[in-house]
Amino acid sequence: MAGFDSHTSLNVTKRSSPTKYSHARPRQRDFDVEKHGYETDSEDDSDYSSYPSSPVSSRETSGSYDSNRPMLRRKSSAGSQRPISYRLPQKIVRYLSWALISTLIIFILSLIRMSVISSRKVQVGDLGERPPPPPAPWESFEFLTRYYGGIRTLVPFSENKPEYPRPEDEPVALNKTLVEKAVPVRDIPSSMPFEAYRNHTSKAYLSEYAPVNECFLDAESTIRVPQLQYYPGRTSGFPDNVMGSYDLLGLPEDICFERYGRLGPYGYGYSIKYGGTGTGQHGEMEGSEAVWAEDSESGINQIDYRKVNWGEAQKRCHHANAARFEAKVAAAEPIKTFTILDKEASTISKRETSEPELDSKVISGSNPTPGSKKLPRNAVVIRTWDEFNYREEDVLQLRAMISELSLGSGGEYDVHLLVQVKDEGKHPIWADSETYKEHLNASVPEEFRSIATLWSETQMLMLYQGIFDTFIRGPTLPAHGSYRGLQMAMQHFAQIHTEYDFFWHWEIDIRYTGHYYNLFSNVDSWARKQPRKGLWERSSRFYIPSVHGSWEDFKQMVRVQTEMGTPSPEDIWHGLPGAKTPPPAPKGEKSIWGPERPQDPEDWFEISADPIPLASYEKDKYKWGVGEDADLITFNPLFDPEGTTWLLAKDITGYNTTEGLPPRRAAIVTSARMSKRLLNTMHRETAFKKHHAFSEMWAPTTALHHGYKAVYVPHPMFVDREWPTEYLASVMNSGKNGATGGSRSSVFGEREHNLLGW
Repeated sequence: MAGFDSHTSLNVTKRSSPTKYSHARPRQRDFDVEKHGYETDSEDDSDYSSYPSSPVSSRETSGSYDSNRPMLRRKSSAGSQRPISYRLPQKIVRYLSWALISTLIIFILSLIRMSVISSRKVQVGDLGERPPPPPAPWESFEFLTRYYGGIRTLVPFSENKPEYPRPEDEPVALNKTLVEKAVPVRDIPSSMPFEAYRNHTSKAYLSEYAPVNECFLDAESTIRVPQLQYYPGRTSGFPDNVMGSYDLLGLPEDICFERYGRLGPYGYGYSIKYGGTGTGQHGEMEGSEAVWAEDSESGINQIDYRKVNWGEAQKRCHHANAARFEAKVAAAEPIKTFTILDKEASTISKRETSEPELDSKVISGSNPTPGSKKLPRNAVVIRTWDEFNYREEDVLQLRAMISELSLGSGGEYDVHLLVQVKDEGKHPIWADSETYKEHLNASVPEEFRSIATLWSETQMLMLYQGIFDTFIRGPTLPAHGSYRGLQMAMQHFAQIHTEYDFFWHWEIDIRYTGHYYNLFSNVDSWARKQPRKGLWERSSRFYIPSVHGSWEDFKQMVRVQTEMGTPSPEDIWHGLPGAKTPPPAPKGEKSIWGPERPQDPEDWFEISADPIPLASYEKDKYKWGVGEDADLITFNPLFDPEGTTWLLAKDITGYNTTEGLPPRRAAIVTSARMSKRLLNTMHRETAFKKHHAFSEMWAPTTALHHGYKAVYVPHPMFVDREWPTEYLASVMNSGKNGATGGSRSSVFGEREHNLLGW
């Protein structure tokens, strides 16, 4: 029986009769190895499951088969022959599993690490290198070439055909080279002296003010203030200004200054050993001789500026013209400790020894004969720092400003340098007066040391304690620093210089090609004439004459835009047919009329003296404000930072912001004129209410809250590319209701690149 249960491949048994086991069902089916060289599987069994077989036969013959069984076996198909399956060893499977799990863990940890690193970079503003943005549309505009025609191509102003902007119907020149070659080249004409103070000798002026006494550069009154030289006309093809207006401000448009006529009187064009700067001595100098010509024996009037003390020269000029101004006493430093010395007596004796001529000048001018009206005093405060390198051009510009604004005007202006000390640890200037003086001498050229004042960040921190600093630009730019808190230094400067009525905040790298007194006096006069009605709205826009027309047309356009509103520039679907959502209707806004207070009355501070409108906005006939001196004069529009992409729009502190930030205004670049009233209000709000804002926003915002008169002056501006003027107007005044601010599309913010090349 063991042989029947065996699974061997060869079975040897005794042959039996077919009938002996005809009724026994076999338990398994045996195959002859000689006929079947493959193992059986389930599919083979299924093919023959309906046929009986004999397990006792060693040969499969016809006699051993049942009568129902077929004589021939069905041939197996090739597809049914399956290969033998192979199983991986368990060790390899374990290794592969561990590798997969480890990879997943490392991947998850890497994602977590990258998320943490990315969050830290976002917090510090490190967003990595991005692909460069596509070039701005203005970069495809052609450069203007006729700015550099040279004085040999001068033509009368009325005959000049400006390269830009040209009328819409005038064809564009196809070959600029041919146009430039067609410009006639002439001999250099004779230059003429520029008369900037002609008004001082007019009958109308002398009927109101005292006459101007001439000021000199030296104590002996022998070195006169030099005059500028100009050429009549303009170089052929010279472009017109695209924004602002010469006529509006009364500035001369039909003249041309060149380098020798503008800077030659202040040391340009002759060597250092003669008191010049040593620049401009080479190249073409034809026509420069007229700058230094005089009637003396030498025939040359080149001033030796090495001997000039600008502080003393300005003092002498003021004393000589003291009758033109109100007599004022300098702010006295209060005694903070006990002393046995008589401060009043020592002050009097010091004044008698250092300024003996002051009293006589004041007494003699107390009742001037020609006129009794007094002029305001102005301080021009030029910002710089102790590590600044004064190059020849900087020295020339400083000499020009002092000569033209202070000495030439008879003392109407005084020029100061406000010098920041960067490293107070290395230079402890507040330790004693000797250290202060030593560092000042090491930081400022000798001729300007007498007009310099040092200040530091620590000094401002001591004066204006308790300000909550948001550190909106990081810990390296605190609120008391020169970047965000520059107006603090101006506020303090105004507190210690009570003799001035107005303060011009100026940057040392600003350049003006014309006469400084001519610019400042005309800007002041135009701002004084402006009515307050619609003033904030007009001051928030660029004036483009070729698009806006006359100033009266511009004024009425601004009124309509403010009252009726304009389509939002942010609505990119405006005007497109088939838009699913109709654009919102234009919405007007309320004009600013009087003070625009913060939302919380707790933020109001000393408002009793604020100016109040004499009539309602509708009843006023553009009368209120005419003849009133402006508290703030800016050289860029006063825009609303709310809703813009300007980085510092929210850099304001000390106010209750539960209902939102207070109303704000800003003017890019801090160069401006501020009144004593405005600076005093800013000082007291910062000191007592802890109110403060970014340097370019603090003065305009204070003027807005207190209803002070603020004016943007549309001075002439030029561009270096051929902008289409309509497109230019849409880009510059792309804010809310045609203004420059109040919208994400404002040119001040992410779109400031459009101001490049101005």
